[in-house]
Amino acid sequence: MSAPTTREDLRPWQQALREEFPIVTGHPELAYLDSAATAQKPQAVLDAVQTYLTSSNANAARGTYTWANRTTELVERTRERVARFLGDSRPERSAVHFTSGTTEGLRIVARDWLPGFLRDGDEIVVPDADHQANITPWLEARESLAREGVHVRVVPMPYQNGSGDYDHRALAERAGPRTRFVATTHVHHVYGGDMNVQRIREAVGPDAVICLDAAQSVGHLPVSVAELDVDFVVFSGHKALALPGSGAVWARQARGPAFVPGGWSGTPNTVGIASLEAALDWLDAAGVGRIERWTAGLAARLTEGLRRLDAYEILGCPLSLAADSDVQRRQGIVTLRHRAIDSGDLGFILFSHGFMVRSDHHCQGDAGEKTGSVRVSLHVYNTDEEIDRMLSALASLQ
Repeated sequence: MSAPTTREDLRPWQQALREEFPIVTGHPELAYLDSAATAQKPQAVLDAVQTYLTSSNANAARGTYTWANRTTELVERTRERVARFLGDSRPERSAVHFTSGTTEGLRIVARDWLPGFLRDGDEIVVPDADHQANITPWLEARESLAREGVHVRVVPMPYQNGSGDYDHRALAERAGPRTRFVATTHVHHVYGGDMNVQRIREAVGPDAVICLDAAQSVGHLPVSVAELDVDFVVFSGHKALALPGSGAVWARQARGPAFVPGGWSGTPNTVGIASLEAALDWLDAAGVGRIERWTAGLAARLTEGLRRLDAYEILGCPLSLAADSDVQRRQGIVTLRHRAIDSGDLGFILFSHGFMVRSDHHCQGDAGEKTGSVRVSLHVYNTDEEIDRMLSALASLQ
């Protein structure tokens, strides 16, 4: 069967997948538009959790009986599943460590790996207009090293004015031979733009370590570590259709010391790992590339409609708003403000019309937006009809 070529071709596929989300089909009067905060779960993931808990729930790597062995096999199998899902061409060399999510994963890299990699006088690049989870751990690592007499310079990631995109040319000018580590984001959680990570590598050279916050990309669009040439990929399972409290750090194990989380390894979140394996299987079967096309199309539909409403400001690169933009790919995140209505009030108003969105500062760093906004974030269960209904509700507030 040939791949769909238009959004209209994708419609039957999307309608069938939407039916696999019980919470979505069970509440047809509501439109869930907050998938950047957490995604809903397909029936296959719910079934996998139920099956695990009722057939082989046990601790991993501690017992020799059947249920314990099955759980140990599940954990190891899912490590391999994560590497394969990320397009790892050398899984025998890389490592996968399970975490409670992106925030913990980034903290583990900052706490247990980064100090052993840096030396006095080294530089790290920190994206201080991205999510706080990708800012605070690196600053904490710097302070911890300073207490030991190792002084590391923080280089703020440069941004293009008004767009939220990285300024790769300015980064190339700021980076030098002591730039050892770069924290970066794959898809921005406020502006919705693909941050062009490949150009980060070009800017900082072949030796710097790059840690990628992939919270808004894994499960939303294809992620290939072979193509991105990054050293760490950190993501949350709950944003990729798995249960809350699940996530992973993938480490290339090529630049710098081997990634080995410190401390005693306690009981893993085995049910979360079971849900993550099922979620990755479901995403592969559905086609992550198709999911990206569907959600990007919804975002373009929303931004095209908002451009006709003078009362609203859309955050992010203005040249990426059009559906046919070749400047930048906007993923399934659109963030907006009403020029007269407070974002918190707008969020309440939208919920009164049946739309669940996020309305606040979105945990952005100090160099980010100073005024709150409303974020609409999409997944495969969202529809054109929901976007059109939301645009009608927004138009009534002109």
